[in-house]
Amino acid sequence: MIKSAEDLKRLKEEVKALTSIRGGQGVEIIVRMGTCGIAAGAREVTSAILEELNKHNLADIRLTQTGCTGKCEKEVLVDVVRPGEKIITYGKVKPQDITRIVSSHIINGQIVEDLVVAKSN
Repeated sequence: MIKSAEDLKRLKEEVKALTSIRGGQGVEIIVRMGTCGIAAGAREVTSAILEELNKHNLADIRLTQTGCTGKCEKEVLVDVVRPGEKIITYGKVKPQDITRIVSSHIINGQIVEDLVVAKSN
């Protein structure tokens, strides 16, 4: 559970240690960490992603964070970027949704349609 700035810094270092892809290769997961995203639970979602990636030994997935995109009502927003495919944005993501997103979309390439809020290039 992330409760302080120090916890967030520690989480950032864990993300760096667990992810090895650099330069746009491979799968990327992007979590919106603007104020609205954090208030909606983005820290907990990020922790759940790290746990799930670790559980499946997916060290080749790049996990990054970004700020607000102006869709505050749909937070927590999580993008999944797979090479050669549309960017899938999942909305209103809760920590309990991460197992489905990782197992269905990240591992098997099957989009979790009921959580999708946007598909873009």
